[in-house]
Amino acid sequence: MAVPQVAIIGRPNVGKSSVFNWLAGRRLAIVDDMAGVTRDRVSTLIQEDGRFFELIDTGGLGIQDIDNLTEEVEFQVESAIEAADLVLFVVDTRSGITPLDEAVARRLRYVDKPVVCVANKTDTAKFDPEADEFYRLGRGKLVRVSAHQKRNRDALMQAILEQLPAARDEAPSEPLMKMAIVGRRNAGKSTFVNTLAKAERMIVSEIPGTTRDSVDVRFELDGKAFIAIDTPGLKKKKSIARDIEFYGMHRAQRSIRRSDIVLMFFDAAEPIGKVDKQLCKYIADQFKPCIFVVNKWDQFAKQLPTEKWVHYLRDTFPMMWYMPIAFITGKTGKNMKALINHARMLHKQAHQRVSTGELNRLLKRALEYHAPPLYRHRRPKIYYATQVGVAPPTIVLLCNNPAAFAPDYRRYLLSFFREELPFGEVPIKLYLHKRSRQDKRDEIGSSSHQ
Repeated sequence: MAVPQVAIIGRPNVGKSSVFNWLAGRRLAIVDDMAGVTRDRVSTLIQEDGRFFELIDTGGLGIQDIDNLTEEVEFQVESAIEAADLVLFVVDTRSGITPLDEAVARRLRYVDKPVVCVANKTDTAKFDPEADEFYRLGRGKLVRVSAHQKRNRDALMQAILEQLPAARDEAPSEPLMKMAIVGRRNAGKSTFVNTLAKAERMIVSEIPGTTRDSVDVRFELDGKAFIAIDTPGLKKKKSIARDIEFYGMHRAQRSIRRSDIVLMFFDAAEPIGKVDKQLCKYIADQFKPCIFVVNKWDQFAKQLPTEKWVHYLRDTFPMMWYMPIAFITGKTGKNMKALINHARMLHKQAHQRVSTGELNRLLKRALEYHAPPLYRHRRPKIYYATQVGVAPPTIVLLCNNPAAFAPDYRRYLLSFFREELPFGEVPIKLYLHKRSRQDKRDEIGSSSHQ
């Protein structure tokens, strides 16, 4: 049995995204006074009293979208209703019943599944009588809440749990990994997610900036569950004119931070730009495993050899030379399974551990091939190496003076490790720490390490 789905439905500006964030216990959906902020379905997995269910936020029904995407937004809402096991019909106690509320209620009359009417913005008990008028809409049990004041969450959760399908015995399987799909606008990210999920899960449009929220899409491949995080397309910071774009930029960055793997999309028809470089720097700064994905390759494979794009990427991002490159066509799915399998391999690499003995034998070889340069007429010493973490693999070198090792030599050590260790395609954190006085281990290469 699939995880039950609970869809939040209503007209614009009744506080659907606020209710979503409040129930989820964290800020996931964008909350803004501007109507029509939520377009795609935004979902999260919630556990309450031992039950799991997926909560889904949707766009406002009846909104006239400023980018002429009204039909696409309503398609997403209808898809959410169709997939839902329970509908939360959110209304606004302060505004009372509006013609749009009545229109939503009429649409829900033909929905053959439970509906809970959620009277939001009922901030205190004195407003409870005003919420009673929503009984006239004739749609399910009425629960008076205030997401802003955090009022009656337990009552709403109880109403949800009472209407969910019978409990399943086991928890839903955890996804093997989370992949953030990032890139500038119109690189084909949402089309890729749709093909991946084999459903019209995201609105795909030629209008730049269609995806505003970062959206988690669960899919399965070879019996394994994954999460694809579709993110807003980024643009130059100086071009950010509205709060909504500011939110989009930060949502994309947060998606990178919470991902296991990043798929950095490039449009084969477009040159690499400043936004691409800023985004790649952010990925590198977060030490995230990444695959450079050149999309729409079917249009250019005959005119432009892959080697040219490979050299182009390597020359543009010399500090990320170790990251793999994939050429795909998101619209048809060409090479997509190979891409996901390679992402799985990177995820495995990022969680690899190397024994201390192996690491120190490797470090000894690195020092023999290329000893550290003199520093103030003395050669600095490295005593010991150990791996202290994974994802990213984190290596600490204990030495007599960390400042004595120049950036060039640190890069040499990092490259040597990358070539020899089983995590050659993922970022590695390398720290040099001064050995404590209590640590009596000898310098690498001395008799005790022979």
